[in-house]
Amino acid sequence: MTKGRPKGPQVRIVAGRFRGRRLAFPAEPGLRPTPDRVRETLFNWLTPHLAGARCLDLFAGSGALGFEALSRGAAAVTLVDHNPAVVAALSENRQRLACEAVIVNSGALDYLATQAPGVFDIVFLDPPFASGLMGDALTALYERRILAPAGLVYIESAAGDGFELPAGLRWHRHGRAGRVAFGLAAPAS
Repeated sequence: MTKGRPKGPQVRIVAGRFRGRRLAFPAEPGLRPTPDRVRETLFNWLTPHLAGARCLDLFAGSGALGFEALSRGAAAVTLVDHNPAVVAALSENRQRLACEAVIVNSGALDYLATQAPGVFDIVFLDPPFASGLMGDALTALYERRILAPAGLVYIESAAGDGFELPAGLRWHRHGRAGRVAFGLAAPAS
């Protein structure tokens, strides 16, 4: 079991049973954890929806969103990333926290192509900025109906990026912090 303080770039878990614990992640291009302030706002919004939720952290990176969800009462979290160094760090963090999380080494769109309808209650979408993956991921989530009927999708992008929510999704809440735009989308009906 990995013990002690993690080495390398780190992000801390803001609240819940793992509050204050640090997650290490590799210094990879495009990997930038969601800032503490944004995570705090997001999880305040999610508080009434999180207990017992099945969550997907699709572009997991540091794992900050997925591990924060587990810390705050999610029933299950799946973390997906295609970078082997990131997947290894996610596995070490899971072991360090001694928690249950499913870690999948896969491209985001490939992973979505294998999922059944309604399997997740909350999906976190925070792809590398300027990757062009946000629209494709949102479309796949909606068209394949992977999100549960009352589910929520967290979306984080560079404030200047423009993307449209697919028909059938609407903004539930949204905000901006510095150069980051973020929000929760919900089914329109």
